[in-house]
Amino acid sequence: MNKTFKTYAAIFIIVMIILALLEVNKKETTDWRKNFDINEKSPFGLFVFNNEAKNLFKGNLKKIEQIPYEYYNQHKKDPHNIVVIENNFDKESWNKILAQVSEGSDAFLMVSRMPKEISDSIGYYDSEISFEEENVLKLTDKKYQNDFVKLDKFPSGRGFSFIKPNVEVLGKTVEKKNTDQANFIKVKFGKGHIYAHTEPLFLTNYYLLKPGNVKYAQDVFSYLPDRETLWFVSNKSSASRFFMRFVLSNPALKYAWWVFLGGFILFIFFNAKRKQRIVPVTEPLRNTSLDFVKSIGNLYLQEGDFHDMMAKKSQYFLNKVRMDLLIDTQNLDEEFAKKLQLKTGKNMEMINEAIALIKKGQDPYASVMKEDLTRINKLLDEIFK
Repeated sequence: MNKTFKTYAAIFIIVMIILALLEVNKKETTDWRKNFDINEKSPFGLFVFNNEAKNLFKGNLKKIEQIPYEYYNQHKKDPHNIVVIENNFDKESWNKILAQVSEGSDAFLMVSRMPKEISDSIGYYDSEISFEEENVLKLTDKKYQNDFVKLDKFPSGRGFSFIKPNVEVLGKTVEKKNTDQANFIKVKFGKGHIYAHTEPLFLTNYYLLKPGNVKYAQDVFSYLPDRETLWFVSNKSSASRFFMRFVLSNPALKYAWWVFLGGFILFIFFNAKRKQRIVPVTEPLRNTSLDFVKSIGNLYLQEGDFHDMMAKKSQYFLNKVRMDLLIDTQNLDEEFAKKLQLKTGKNMEMINEAIALIKKGQDPYASVMKEDLTRINKLLDEIFK
């Protein structure tokens, strides 16, 4: 194993040990947030109520995940029941609910903070009516006087600070040191009715699982007639469709997922260092002069003008003698031959033969054969070797 792999392995093992220690020493904490989520098993979720709601409404319950504005624009309904539990809608959706109620439907609104425009239409104002740490919820009907709920954990303390005369009070918040305050009312609205309850906390898991509290919930919903009931559930329920919901809901799988992501990030981090790139091989520029000369030579050979080629070869040779050997080439006589022989060291026979061929190439009337061109080319190249 190379050094890099050992480093990665050591880091991964250390991280796993730290996470294992944190998991062993972790204390279970309870989430006391008021989420009112139908899929949450935390104390203030609606998981228990969601499972029991079908029996509570005798099989006539239908959960709607759309907002009322969208749903009622797509569906025309006969008079029915509407249930809203701590859900924040836009103004248009509330107006749609009021329109359904005015046509004969009944709406059960369990909302601690109703929009002012809606409460003005119904005929009440809600506000903080209690600041005690414990409340008791009771119904005003004598047949339900033995059914109540004691809120001993984070009651909202919400109730009605103002109610119009034609509003019927169905339930109250009872405290030891204060007078009873209304928290559950019934209002006639058009052809239907609106039931408003400002403390939906009694429907959460924590309170429904306490002995005797279910009876109070049954009494509250018994005011609704037996007919189709639409429950507009919170949009938070759509989050349960998330493809990672099973992994994230399981603590062991959740830790494994985060360890995988952490290890992947470390791998990317350590491999982000600059690496030597392959240097491409750059071919040197090719000297095409020789190819050019060969092409010209082949052209002359194809044309068959040996005399012209022999004259140019002679001219090139004499120019080189003048420039490199500093010998005057005006007269190709015996003196020229001796100087050339002294400076090149070649024998006189070769030099005399070369001079004779040079003179032949310079003579415009001489007959030059291919053999003459080949011979002078060989002799002149030998002289300058």
